[in-house]
Amino acid sequence: MAFRPFPNDLGLRVFETICSVCWAEWVAHQQALINHHGLNLQDPKARAYLYESLEQYLFTSEPQA
Repeated sequence: MAFRPFPNDLGLRVFETICSVCWAEWVAHQQALINHHGLNLQDPKARAYLYESLEQYLFTSEPQA
């Protein structure tokens, strides 16, 4: 990755271990989640949901629901 996406530990983990192609796939998936669930990114619960979803998407080998 060319940049650290968040100023927290998760952002550092993503920066150090995820390639740009995988990040782009996550961004597309994230947009689908935002649209499907009508998430308001100003809402801390919505952001927490996206962080959780990001960890599942990028760092687990379990199938996505």
